[in-house]
Amino acid sequence: MNLVNGTSMTLVGLDSVHLLASALLAAERGWPVIPLHPGSKRPAGHPERSCPGTGRCAGGHRTPEQRATTDPELIRAAWARAPYNVGIATGPAGLLVVDLDVCKPGEEEGAPDGAASLQALCERAGEQLPPTYQVRTPSGGRHLYFTAPPGGKLPSSVNRLGPHIDTRAWGGYVVAPGSTTPDGTYEVLDDAPVAALPHWLTQLLAEPARPAAVAPAPLLIHEAVTRRARTALERETAAVAAAKKGGRNNRLLEGARALGRFIAWGEIPRDVVEEAFQAGGEAAGLPAAECRATIRSALDWSIRTCRPRGDAA
Repeated sequence: MNLVNGTSMTLVGLDSVHLLASALLAAERGWPVIPLHPGSKRPAGHPERSCPGTGRCAGGHRTPEQRATTDPELIRAAWARAPYNVGIATGPAGLLVVDLDVCKPGEEEGAPDGAASLQALCERAGEQLPPTYQVRTPSGGRHLYFTAPPGGKLPSSVNRLGPHIDTRAWGGYVVAPGSTTPDGTYEVLDDAPVAALPHWLTQLLAEPARPAAVAPAPLLIHEAVTRRARTALERETAAVAAAKKGGRNNRLLEGARALGRFIAWGEIPRDVVEEAFQAGGEAAGLPAAECRATIRSALDWSIRTCRPRGDAA
């Protein structure tokens, strides 16, 4: 029987062998990986609401970021089950990846894409980016990999640096090269060593050092959700994390209710919303069990009472 890294080709098929190699290569670099649904950008595995409480979750539900691993045996066992795409958990990997998106259909003609926005940002700052490892996405965008600065945890962000510029750090992940979606394959564009994130970019991404400022709850940002849902989730979870004692539970209830419609409309998975609000509620000081109960109740109500998308104001 032909074996590749101890895995039977007859068991996993050629696609899984190729993707397994991609996962193991990332792990060799020290980048923890997570399996993504075959042909998709969504993490495989169960959401918290259906957690069996066994195996790696025996001590409590583990998010995809927490389940990410560099253990070759765990990786081989996972990819033996299906031709999973490969996700890299950027925070645990010590990475910050700048995600340059292309313009979406229907946007105003001449609107800047992510690459143009980043170039304009560099010109305004009078700075240049160093050569670094880059991946081309199936849509024609780019992922620029940087090592995150030591100390502190930069969160993932949406449009913080400019239009069509997202960042993947703590609470986020990127799809690794070799992974394939219906739009195409993620391919290495520049195999240069991963450069350190420039200090001037670190300053732009760091949370303001104001006593009243509270860092937004880290979001596990899925590339497949709509931009308005992602923006709303980031805004609402930041408000929850900043809520003061006495109004925290109500703010959590209002925020989760505001996101339920996007779940009902198919613009964002429920487990992404639940995990983001859970992090935000706990950051505000609410007990974990209270957060879970409030979030589930709010989302159930919002989804049940949501108007059809075409009827919404």
